[in-house]
Parts: sequence; structure tokens; C-alpha cells
Amino acid sequence: MEQLSNVIVVGGGIGGLAAALAITKKTDKTVAVLEQAPQFGEVGAGIQLAPNALHVLDQLGVKEEVLKAAVLPKRLVLKDVYTAKELAVLDLTEDFQAHFGQPYIVLHRSDLHRSLYEACQANGNITFLNNQVVQKVEQQDGSVSVVNQNGESFSAEAVIGADGLKSNIRKHFSQDEPICSEYVAYRGTIPMEEMSATGDVELDDVIMWIGPNLHLVQYPVRRGELYNQVVVFKTYDYKPEGDWGTPEEMAKRFEGAHPLVERALEFISTQFRWPMFDRLPIENWTDGNVTLLGDAAHPMLQYLAQGAAQALEDSLVLAESLQDASSYNEAFVAYQQERQPRTANVQTSARKWGEILHAEDDITTLLRNTIFAQHTAKSYEVADFLYSYFNKRQEKVNA
Repeated sequence: MEQLSNVIVVGGGIGGLAAALAITKKTDKTVAVLEQAPQFGEVGAGIQLAPNALHVLDQLGVKEEVLKAAVLPKRLVLKDVYTAKELAVLDLTEDFQAHFGQPYIVLHRSDLHRSLYEACQANGNITFLNNQVVQKVEQQDGSVSVVNQNGESFSAEAVIGADGLKSNIRKHFSQDEPICSEYVAYRGTIPMEEMSATGDVELDDVIMWIGPNLHLVQYPVRRGELYNQVVVFKTYDYKPEGDWGTPEEMAKRFEGAHPLVERALEFISTQFRWPMFDRLPIENWTDGNVTLLGDAAHPMLQYLAQGAAQALEDSLVLAESLQDASSYNEAFVAYQQERQPRTANVQTSARKWGEILHAEDDITTLLRNTIFAQHTAKSYEVADFLYSYFNKRQEKVNA
């Protein structure tokens, strides 16, 4: 069977495109990206990108293009959903950028995806195939092949599974299933002028209104032209099959919220709902010349806003491992050895942070708020374990 390319990347989302771009920048290998959708694109709404993600975008040469569509907020703010009291603040201005080496930005997911896709299109070593629902991966005689929904096979020297939460490539390593958190999200963007007319918009901040088993996130995207809102709550009527987390339950769960929150809910689109899933960390996601990346390897809940950032970190570390190693397996093992502990920590930390944000009982809430109050807006050390990953990595190299 003739090889399609040196490397096949299964999945054309943010992680898959970043991996293709990173590999072709760090090595002379060719990459084919197989995407199940009829065309390349990204669904969803806003996305937050912390300095660790910006470092990767900088290395990939797309940072400046991404910044054109982004907003640089001045603060991250946690507010009480009932009283609007500010519980915690993180200053994101000059001192933040000096500490972490990169800014914190917010933008529309489709703008990030488009920037990566256009950079891949301009790269002569990357090709794309759409309508490819890859079912399985097979290894034989030093090559790897994937089989699509029609039984067609494509061969390469190595395969990277970047096919998301419901990854078929992951089944090569684990038979685990996604775990439902019993939380659901409603999200979307609206023209800024519609929100501005209410006089309630904080244009300079990323705001998270938090309460028992619920929250609302708000921030501007696309150069401030759109306002992004995400409502998240835990259903009290969970059923593995059936209708749960409905708009009617959302309205009931937010009864008694601050008037600013109540008005914000009027602008939330309820046409689509996103049940929230993750998986438990797995110890191994590499076999021979096959490995996983992003949500296929380590899907996480979104409470730390690190899902895309971890996929971006993966892409750069994987490409650097390929650059340094003498074989794919050597590179993939080195990549996994570095990334598995890191991503497992972020996965479990995201779960814990969700529990803290959504505290139910009075004692836990009081303890949480007391701890929040002990930090200043420039207590950047609390975020070092997330945002300073590449800084600390470089320190180890220099030591």
C-alpha cells in the first residue's frame, strides 16, 4: 500500500492542526490530516488562552495572526452569583505578562481554528482529507494504517490520534468510556451592541459568576465585536438516556441570581446544549508508531480553561521529540513520559477546581471565600503550575 504521508494525524481540530503545523516546522516530515467533517471548521463559541498556549502559538508562527481577532482582558474576576461581590481577581496587565512571558487572551474558537488552518494550508508538507471517520488503526511491518467508515485504508509511517473526546484511536489503548459530569452548558455569542444596550457589560474583564453547582462566564471576543456567554449548571434530573439539563431547568436553577445575571440569561441561546464529559487519566497512550494527543489522550472539564492549551502543549512537545529522536517510537515514548504526568495533573485539578467553584454547603463556601481573600490580584504564583510550564521546562534544560 502506498503511503499517504510520513505521518497521519486523525482529527482536524485545534490539537490536530497544531500537531501538523508543529511537526512540519520542526522536522522535514509530511503530514496528512484526516477530518471526519465535510469541511474544516470549529463549532462552539469563545475560548480562553493562557500564556502556556500563547507560547505554542508563538513557536508555530501564528500568534500575531491570532491576536488580530483576540481581546486582551485586564482581569479575571470571580463574582458571587447572588450578590455580585468580587471574590477573587487576577490582574492580567503588564505585570502578568512580565511574570509569565505571554499575555492572556480571549477569542472565538473559530478564529483560532482558522488561523491554524490557514497556516497549515500555506505549508507545502501538509495535506487534508475530509469525510474521513477513522474507525481503527493497525500496525504491520514498520508502517501504520488507518481504516475509515467505508473500509478504505490509508498508510503512513506513524499515526497521531487527535480525534477528540470520543476518539476511536484511543480504543487501541483503552476501552474506557467518557464520564458524564451531570453538568450541562449553554453557550453562544451575540453582537456587542445588543449587550451594550443593557449597560451591563464589563468589556475589560473575564467574569465568572459562581454559585452552588452553577456558574456563568462572560467576556468579549472577536476584537470586541461579540460578547461570549456560557451558562453551566448541574442537573438534578440526570438520566443517561433522555432529556436532562433543559432550558427550563436552567431558569429554575438560577432563580434568585443577581439582576445582572438574570438579564444575561435572557441573551443565552438554548438551541444547543453541551453535556460536559471527561475521562480518568490513562497511564499509556503510545504503542509503537501510534500515539494520542489532546482530548483523545486526556479530555478534561473546562473549569481551568486548559483543554485547548494542553493540546497545544502536546503538539509542540511531540514535534520537538520527533526532532530529537532517531525513531517514531523513541519520540512518542519520550513525548508521553513528559506529557502524561502533566496532563493527568491538569485533568484532576480541573475536577477539583470545579468542586471548589461550585461549593454547595455554607462551611465549604466560607472556607473557599476566605482562601480567595488571602490572595491579591497579583498573586501570580497560584497559577504558575498551569501557565509557567514552558518557563519551568526551560529552567530544567538550563540547570
